[in-house]
Formats: sequence, C-alpha cells, structure tokens
Amino acid sequence: MFADATSLEGKFLVAMPGMGDSRFEKSVIYLCAHSGEGSMGFIINRPLETPGTLDFLEQLNIIAENERDGVPENVVAAGLHTGGPVEQGRGFVLHSPDYQAEGTLKVDGKVCLTATLEVLRELAIGKGPEKFLMALGYSGWSAGQLEEELAANGWLIAECDSDIIFSADAGAKYARAMQSMGINPGLLSQETGHA
Repeated sequence: MFADATSLEGKFLVAMPGMGDSRFEKSVIYLCAHSGEGSMGFIINRPLETPGTLDFLEQLNIIAENERDGVPENVVAAGLHTGGPVEQGRGFVLHSPDYQAEGTLKVDGKVCLTATLEVLRELAIGKGPEKFLMALGYSGWSAGQLEEELAANGWLIAECDSDIIFSADAGAKYARAMQSMGINPGLLSQETGHA
C-alpha cells in the first residue's frame, strides 16, 4: 500500500550529476502524480527550439496564419518545453491556479495542470492563466520505477517553488532548485559510492 505521506506529488525531482540518462541530465521535474501505480511529471527547464509557439498553435488550428500577430507577446515568448520523453506529440500546460476549466488538475495550492486545447485557445487570445509553462510530452515512471531511481541516487527531492517553474530563465532553474536545498551543484560528485 502506498501511503499519502510518502507521495512526492507537488515536489521537484532534481537530477544528480552523472545519473546516466542523457534525457534527464541536469533536469528539474515537477511531479504532478506519484502513487503506488506510478509517477508523472514535467521537465521544467528544457525549452524546445522547434516548434515555435506560433507554429504550434497554427498546427493545432488554434490560430490561423493571419492571426499570428494577435497572440500575446508573453505567450509567444514563453515558448514550448519538452516535458519528457513520453507522448511528445501531446501538449500540457502547467499553470497558476487563477485558471480552472473542465479537466484541470489542481496539483497543489500554486500549480495546476490542464491538458486540453481550450487552455491553449484561451492563452492565444490573452485569457487563461497568468503564469504558465507549455510542454510537449511528459516524464513517466511505472509502479516502483521512480523509487528504484531514488534509491540509486539518481534524483534529489526538493520542495516546489512555483517561481522556479514559471521563471522565464530556464537556464537558471537547475541551479535555483539545487540552491533551494542548500546545495552548490559544482560541489556534487559525478560518482556515487558506498561507505
């Protein structure tokens, strides 16, 4: 039985140096679900080069080519992130709780998850959540898999800071998550050992 007290839902997973999986090197993952059945989260510090936000919205028929100029600058500037290696063609929006719609999952008091086209439509017209991170794909673990990776020192667990999630400076998120735990990333060893 998986006790709620051991759930990591709403926390950060911060990759240890030398974890051995290039897909997650120096990543910070916000966990939206963690139970005895498995876990799901989103890498929050890996922006995608392509597609651009406008191209993505156009591909989904949310905007037409002649409506590109009407998309708010903050939405365009936010760009898309890779949420992880699972279902990379599917879009998700982590966002502030000021936006609620059918299908919105309230993860904690500061972060919600919506995976509908409606939230993207709202963002495209200047409505929707004040703070958001748009991701393609997610990071997922089957039952017990994340616990094995934690036991192998692949991840550190940190308290969530929604300012880190929604920060425009993706390159600083890893260091900020480490610093929130009082850790200087430069002092961590790439090797794990046993006493």
